[in-house]
Amino acid sequence: MPKINKVVLAYSGGLDTSVILKWLQDVYDCEVVTFTADIGQGEEVEPARAKAKAMGIKEVYIEDLREEFARDYVFPMFRANTIYEGDVLIRYFNC
Repeated sequence: MPKINKVVLAYSGGLDTSVILKWLQDVYDCEVVTFTADIGQGEEVEPARAKAKAMGIKEVYIEDLREEFARDYVFPMFRANTIYEGDVLIRYFNC
């Protein structure tokens, strides 16, 4: 297998992606770059940056994708009357 030099990881800062980040570093001995999409999760974004930096990541990218997420996924979901756990999803929001 050819040597892998660099990997981009979709990183949330949670347990699963943090374990995978370390595994990539240890098993493949490669540079890991993290990408976090801010889709409105609020206070979870900056701790993900800090955690990646603490694990030795030099390139940490966080992109504000709230507008695109709402436009391309949330609004179409409302228009389709999406049902979640047997209930119309719009009832979960103060609209």
